[in-house]
Amino acid sequence: MGESAQGGTDRANLAREAEPVRRWLTRFFRRRIRDEFEVEDLVQDVFARIVARDGGERVEHLGGYILKTASSVIADRARRRSARRADLHVAFDSDLHGGEEFDPERVLSGREDLDAAAAALLSLPERTRTVFVLRRLEGYSYREVASHLGISVSAVEKHLVKALRHLSAEMEKRLDP
Repeated sequence: MGESAQGGTDRANLAREAEPVRRWLTRFFRRRIRDEFEVEDLVQDVFARIVARDGGERVEHLGGYILKTASSVIADRARRRSARRADLHVAFDSDLHGGEEFDPERVLSGREDLDAAAAALLSLPERTRTVFVLRRLEGYSYREVASHLGISVSAVEKHLVKALRHLSAEMEKRLDP
């Protein structure tokens, strides 16, 4: 028997032996994850981590090791989703978000509005701009912004009001030249 035939047999045996683990992991993740499309990726991640495991020492309790690895995969997924603020993402729906043609004038007008908003934001004092960005664009709470900048919540509120008034006034100037 050639080396490639033997390798194919080994892979087939490994796949057959791993199938019950794959089914168990699939059920494990389905009970914890709402997004069905992610379940198979998480199962594959567990297998990839097991294969990439450093150290030659034998695993005494394979079931416990697989459970610990699966739990780690879920924790890592939660951290990634939190960092990316995935809970705020909205799936693209062409009926709601698109489908209409954009004429060049509309695109240019939108680009000019965006440039004006960016210029107005950049014209703010640095602290006020930072408060606005952290609160409105990054989604930090008032308390988080205050802690991050070492100021009071009241100061955060005042900076945010100042930023909003300034941005509104600047955008109003664009509407009434």
